[in-house]
Amino acid sequence: MKTLSFNAKDGVMKLVPTDPDDLWVIYNIVGKGDRVYGRSSRVIKVMNVGARPTEGKRVSLYLGIQVEKPIFKRMNDKLRIHGVIIDAPEKYAIKGSHHSITVYVGRPLTIMKDEWHRRELDMVERAGKWKTTPILITAMDDDECGIAVLRQNTLQILAEIRAKLPSKREADKRTAATTNYFKDVLNVLAVEWGREEGAVAIVGPGFLKGAFAKFLREKRSDMAKSVSVVGLVNSGGVGGVKEALRSGVLDKVTKRIRIVEESKAVEEILRRLGVGQGTVAYGADSVTKAVEYGAVDFLLVSDKVLREADDEERTRLEGFMRKAEHMGGRVMIVGSQHEAGAKLLGLGGIAAQLRYAIDTT
Repeated sequence: MKTLSFNAKDGVMKLVPTDPDDLWVIYNIVGKGDRVYGRSSRVIKVMNVGARPTEGKRVSLYLGIQVEKPIFKRMNDKLRIHGVIIDAPEKYAIKGSHHSITVYVGRPLTIMKDEWHRRELDMVERAGKWKTTPILITAMDDDECGIAVLRQNTLQILAEIRAKLPSKREADKRTAATTNYFKDVLNVLAVEWGREEGAVAIVGPGFLKGAFAKFLREKRSDMAKSVSVVGLVNSGGVGGVKEALRSGVLDKVTKRIRIVEESKAVEEILRRLGVGQGTVAYGADSVTKAVEYGAVDFLLVSDKVLREADDEERTRLEGFMRKAEHMGGRVMIVGSQHEAGAKLLGLGGIAAQLRYAIDTT
């Protein structure tokens, strides 16, 4: 993310998303009632004197909308901000109409707020420091292979490939089938790696992951140089991909990948709940009490909870988030579009690691 300018007094920030993950950040800082300005296109019907309006033509124009709702689709990295037009060329007579501005990587956007919260400014600042290295994760075993791309905030499943390997007693058939299996996996990896040339992680149980790493060196030495990890997990497929995120096997190449940080933070909440330490609170009421006691060390809030809260509830959430920070705690907004985020939603969307055990009932 590149911040072009910020006027704190007027609440105006001009920025340019430079990475698909920046769209996720913008999705989480733009809320109902904000004003967003950017270039867009719209079908305009031209009124002719004494005649019906024409079918219309699509024109490119710069306009401003008052936000009603941002919509983010992870599968195609598409962010649309829906609202009511408040500023547009007068000749088009479209003020007051509903419109959606699609936010693109590389296209400037202006965001105006009555108040910028510290959390929102921190997210923009952190995004400005990101140097995102996408990681292609290949989790394979004798039955299946899951291939995913891990970016700063998001995990996208690219493919699931069935192996159909004969038993080890049929050595010749197994060798041929394994080669075909590896070719199918390589074909998917090569397409995505060709786009971004990110790091490659190969994980799984047994020896198959090592055999595929060797196959990669023989067939695509250029891509093989990007292999950062050949690590052990208990299964292949999508399950193996998710296990790799949780287990720490990807730490070497994901130190700055936020989704891994979120996964670890949520897993720690679940671990503490599992052993009954008492140093955890979850649900809005219990966490609010923990904040009042000054016991919160690490507060986790789902972006979905923030996004869907009404004005009164959002004000309350923002209030105890600021109070937790003021009392020395950390606050993390957890994305809801990955496994850890779903687990946090299962706890009510709000949870906290505590410095000491308290009664929050």
